[in-house]
Amino acid sequence: MRRFLHYALGLLLGMGGGFLFWALGLPLPWMLGALFATMAASIGGLPVLGPGRARPMVVAVIGVLLGSRFAPEVLEHAWAWIGTLGILIVYLLVVGLISVPWYRFAGGYDWRTAFFAGMPGGLAEMIELAEAKGGRPEPVILAHSLRIVVTIALIAVWFRLVLGHEVGSAAALSGGPLAWQEAVLLLAAAVFGSLLGKALRWPAPTFLGPLALSAGLHLTGVSESAPPAVLVNAAQVILGTVLGCRFRGVPLAALRRAGALSLGSTVLVLGTAVVFGQIMYLTTGTDPQQALLAMAPGGLTEMGLIALAIHADVAFVALHHVVRILVVIVAAPLVFTLIERRGSGQRGG
Repeated sequence: MRRFLHYALGLLLGMGGGFLFWALGLPLPWMLGALFATMAASIGGLPVLGPGRARPMVVAVIGVLLGSRFAPEVLEHAWAWIGTLGILIVYLLVVGLISVPWYRFAGGYDWRTAFFAGMPGGLAEMIELAEAKGGRPEPVILAHSLRIVVTIALIAVWFRLVLGHEVGSAAALSGGPLAWQEAVLLLAAAVFGSLLGKALRWPAPTFLGPLALSAGLHLTGVSESAPPAVLVNAAQVILGTVLGCRFRGVPLAALRRAGALSLGSTVLVLGTAVVFGQIMYLTTGTDPQQALLAMAPGGLTEMGLIALAIHADVAFVALHHVVRILVVIVAAPLVFTLIERRGSGQRGG
């Protein structure tokens, strides 16, 4: 009963934060409002818990939503993205060369911890790799959690307050009422897509599986619908609450230091993303704002929501983030092993 009350308090605070951000006209109100409200409560010592077990269902809803933006016209542009994916891989190399030394020298982390804290990969995967390779998991958790929070906040504020996009408007984020046949199709995409993603061992399986099946339905013209607004907003509140409650029990001093490091790292990486966005624009004609979202070091789900809100090409943004995650998951352990062997060889010599 006590844990249930803690979950209820977390969700109530998340809903309150979402309503407050919505009333103030702030960007991505339901997710960011819930995130910052529960993060403040967690840091303040309130007994809040996020419904982490509900997260797979929540991200499945968002996966179906983003998949609904894969219109048949997307196939016409797919070949043009090969060049931008090549630029993305070079960008990831540069980001690693910037972020890892930042955490090593500015943060004072041992190099194993700094390596996985600075890699622009998924949170769960980088934590697992850090533990397996002898790094300290706590700084890695803080580095990646704060990187996502700082990136979402900076990107959302930039697009809303500076560029004037209606980031987070309900009209941009969801569809209207569904016929029961369409509702069944989208529900099937969520359920069977999650099972497919797990069976194929994809990263973020309950997000990418539903996204893939939903995209297939919409690319082939079988469906033209999207999940309703109330469901999408509820999903964002739950997602923001889960992210915010991750900071429960983190000492304020540690959070302050990690926050400063994460802010510095994120600003450096976003600056690099802006430069590579201009390179994409000059070489392939890609819109610089769209390129920035495709390379920003935030979560795949969250960057997809922002892309949807500003009417960017969601397929383009989602594909580049999937490739980012896969490249880092595959390359990071290999690069780490090569550096370890070279270091051992030099010490042995």
